[in-house]
Amino acid sequence: MRHLILRMIGCLAACIGLTASALSAPAGGAPQRVVSMNLCTDQLAMLVAGEGQLHSVSYLAIDPEGSVLAEEARRFPINHGRAEEIFMMHPDLVLSGTFTGRATVALLKRLGFHVEEFPPSYSFPEIREQVRRMGRLLGRESRAEELVQELDTRLTQFPDSDRKNWRPLAALHYANSYTSGSGTLASAVVERSGLENLGTKLGLVGTIRLPLEVLVASAPDLIIGGVRPSKAPALAYQTFEHPALRAVLEGGELTSIPDKYWVCGAPFTAQAVGLLSAQAQALRAKRGTGK
Repeated sequence: MRHLILRMIGCLAACIGLTASALSAPAGGAPQRVVSMNLCTDQLAMLVAGEGQLHSVSYLAIDPEGSVLAEEARRFPINHGRAEEIFMMHPDLVLSGTFTGRATVALLKRLGFHVEEFPPSYSFPEIREQVRRMGRLLGRESRAEELVQELDTRLTQFPDSDRKNWRPLAALHYANSYTSGSGTLASAVVERSGLENLGTKLGLVGTIRLPLEVLVASAPDLIIGGVRPSKAPALAYQTFEHPALRAVLEGGELTSIPDKYWVCGAPFTAQAVGLLSAQAQALRAKRGTGK
């Protein structure tokens, strides 16, 4: 049924000449009817856009588990990233992630809509560039610079670790034994917090599985576990109950960071740095007192 609807949309646009050029704002002006179909662009757009400029955000933006701006997102019409619903919204700019709804993005582009794709942010410099890019697209450069300054101001509240001093070893441990190595935002947050990322130390790149045996043998000072969606038993989280992991925790710590603070790169990512920085300082204090 959906394929039929998409074909009908394509035929309708072709037959009556209804393309994005006929629906967009005046040439040279800032877009006035922006639709975002990705959680990260949702939040960047909400932070940057002027009053009335953002028309719709994705349904993921209203989930408080994954979205820092869930309450604000409820002010906007919600979309599910389907080409037919976005077509009917008549946007003059569509915001998407590079991994978001590839068929939808391709069709919207074919119909002539202005679609801008944002890749994930894997570092703090990339977060700054993404915020500035959003500012340029929306004609809100000044607001974007305010947000970049907000990020940098928040980061200055946490001491940048001196690599000559001891850095507690932290292991990122997610469902199904996945971890984050170098080239990931999670690793950048861990390192900026004054911790050493086990995945990076082991030479791992990206998000990859880390055998429990390797994690246990590495004896990390801190294990940063993913937030479980529920307390119900699940095979994906069976390693968290493993006796070997519990033995490691007798000499270390276990913590978790809400996904919403670092699943997307934005000024609020500094909140994740703050939470882990406090853990790093506590571990240093513990080591300093001989505990």
